[in-house]
Amino acid sequence: MGKIVALANQKGGVGKTTTAINLAANLAIMGKKILLVDADPQANATSGLGFDIKNDGIYECIVGKCSATDVIEQSAEVKKLHVLPSSINLVGADAELAGLADGHFRMKKVLEEVKDRYDYIFIDCSPSLGFTTVNALVAADSVLIPVQCGYFALEGLGKLLATIKMVKSKLNPALEIEGFLMTMYSRSRLANQVTFEVKEHFKHLTYDTIIVRSVRLDEAPSHGVPVILHDAASSGSKCYMELAKEFLRRNRKGK
Repeated sequence: MGKIVALANQKGGVGKTTTAINLAANLAIMGKKILLVDADPQANATSGLGFDIKNDGIYECIVGKCSATDVIEQSAEVKKLHVLPSSINLVGADAELAGLADGHFRMKKVLEEVKDRYDYIFIDCSPSLGFTTVNALVAADSVLIPVQCGYFALEGLGKLLATIKMVKSKLNPALEIEGFLMTMYSRSRLANQVTFEVKEHFKHLTYDTIIVRSVRLDEAPSHGVPVILHDAASSGSKCYMELAKEFLRRNRKGK
């Protein structure tokens, strides 16, 4: 059975989708069979990997119009990477799910039918703590939390952790924190201070790998490819390869 990891942070612009795309792609390149679920109405993970955001995807699965196997697409560039796409239609999911008796469990049911086909499934959550994100947390085994190395890095983190705690106590007792990932690092006193504070507070849950700011990371989505295929020698690409290696090391230790 594949492990399901949700990438969540209700604060936007923290590198969540960039991490989802590049961690998933690098693990696939390393030989793991990966499914990336785009659960964000902005559909940036979908378009960032070159897929059409107008096709049916996770929204249609959640509302019961189709199954995951009907809409999952395979990357042409990274053969072991598959994507369950998103679209603007997902904007209405929060309201629709709230009116359903099993509204918290729809995504879990969607992914259960394909879970055993993959080594890892990553869910790119929207920058909110609405019904769709809670659905992802209910479906997930763990949560990876990207944290920007900036002044407002810890702003709202308490609310996210409270939501995770609520989901764990009422809806998904097996949910764990995969870790905290420092992103958008620049060599400044502020970035170093924020990184120090996060590592001091969350200890071993903080990843050793730190994702640096990189022009190539920003450029890659416009080409519809992960950064490793855009510029493998770039600092951003090297960071995400190190992240993939650390992710596998941590998961081997956890078994």
